[in-house]
Amino acid sequence: MNARTSWSVLLGAAFLMATSAVGPGFLTQTTVFTQSLGASFGFVILMSIVLDIGVQLNVWRIIAVSRKRAQDIANLLLPGLGYFVALLIVLGGFAFNIGNVAGAGLGLQALLGLDPKLGAVLAAGVAIGVFLMREAKQVMDRFAQVMGFLMILLIIYVAILSAPPLGEAALRSVLPLEVDFIAIITLVGGTVGGYITFAGGHRLLDAGISGQALLPQVNRSAVSGIGVASLVRIFLFLAALGVVSKGLVLEESNPPASVFQLTAGALGYRFFGLVMLSAAITSVIGSAYTSVSFLKSFHPLVARQENWFIIGFIAISTLVFVGIGRPVQLLILAGALNGLILPITLATMLLAAYKQRIVGQYRHPLWLSIFGGVVVVLMAWMGGYTLLQQVPLLVD
Repeated sequence: MNARTSWSVLLGAAFLMATSAVGPGFLTQTTVFTQSLGASFGFVILMSIVLDIGVQLNVWRIIAVSRKRAQDIANLLLPGLGYFVALLIVLGGFAFNIGNVAGAGLGLQALLGLDPKLGAVLAAGVAIGVFLMREAKQVMDRFAQVMGFLMILLIIYVAILSAPPLGEAALRSVLPLEVDFIAIITLVGGTVGGYITFAGGHRLLDAGISGQALLPQVNRSAVSGIGVASLVRIFLFLAALGVVSKGLVLEESNPPASVFQLTAGALGYRFFGLVMLSAAITSVIGSAYTSVSFLKSFHPLVARQENWFIIGFIAISTLVFVGIGRPVQLLILAGALNGLILPITLATMLLAAYKQRIVGQYRHPLWLSIFGGVVVVLMAWMGGYTLLQQVPLLVD
């Protein structure tokens, strides 16, 4: 692999992780927290970025030095654990992919006025088209990059138009008026939780970028992925802050659309449609690709026919949305379970980092282990709390 190809894969893995994170929920979450916390949400973003980097560096490095996917590492650590982790990832990925497909439909509705179900089918067709191509993974890398850049440019444009109080945002990012720890943990889970944790790491492994000698490149790719997702988050925060600081109220049913519409009128609403479509369709691709990568350990057929399994994953997600609409209870349960996936998988990676039979002579940095341990404890507490809160709703 030459230097140019290597850089393309590293950038593709970074954007795959970032665009997998930036889905419909990411957009809504950012605007809702901005409305409730104001400029102090900048501190939440800053803290979550630090924790996100810690998570991704831990996971990507251990996957790289072991030259194994997360589920295989888990099975080596404790027989059967990998299958349990794979089941959690695939079920969570499938449930959220239904929401991603729905988001793509809503994006096309805002952009072109199409019926959301028709829009979802068209968007799913584009995602499936990526995996019908000969060099599907290279096309996936480039598609994620193009859509990611498009989202960033549109959100920056709206952020400039909204004229946020930059001085206040900068000040409150280091001296907040209030600190919302639940918001911090929610952002970490939304950015590097569930299948997103492994999207980039598994992509690098598939491309042959692994081993201790390549850790500097792995580190750069991991940090770049968090950087791209954080850039989207920061500029969307600034755009929303510009709106709420003027005393305008975001529409409760669709807060991110309100930000774009209140800032740039009808054109802004079209821009929102394009951003939502880009965010959703890249999340569809990232979710399907990463979820299927966890099935490769179940049977050799999955690895041989990987693209067809990915296509089937996208198609079934779309059929569920078109057939029965957005299954709210499934999404609620998946959201609660997703909060538990990160502490389980990250704890597994951290334990594996100290097993010579898995990582050989590699010595994992102590500061990364401490960082990871803090995230495991925080996310386990938050995930358990969220799950307990949702159980009564599911029973009803």
